[in-house]
Amino acid sequence: MEKITFTSEEMQEKEEFYVLEQTRINGVSYILVTDSKEDDAECLILKDTSEERDIESIYEIVEDEDEITAIAKVFQELLEDVEIER
Repeated sequence: MEKITFTSEEMQEKEEFYVLEQTRINGVSYILVTDSKEDDAECLILKDTSEERDIESIYEIVEDEDEITAIAKVFQELLEDVEIER
């Protein structure tokens, strides 16, 4: 499981997450991350909002309920042994 570090623009704080899975839907990249390797860990769906000219990827937490539902279904299919509860 890959571990990545995010830096908050507003607070300049660093947070580390484990990438569980990634996918691309309609030209948009999404990653499913967790802050722990434990079985009942909290997870987030992040959306890459960067533009082609950006040097680094810019990820934002997906907050739209319809988008979360759709993307969570995709991740559940990709990760057969994982159940995503909202």
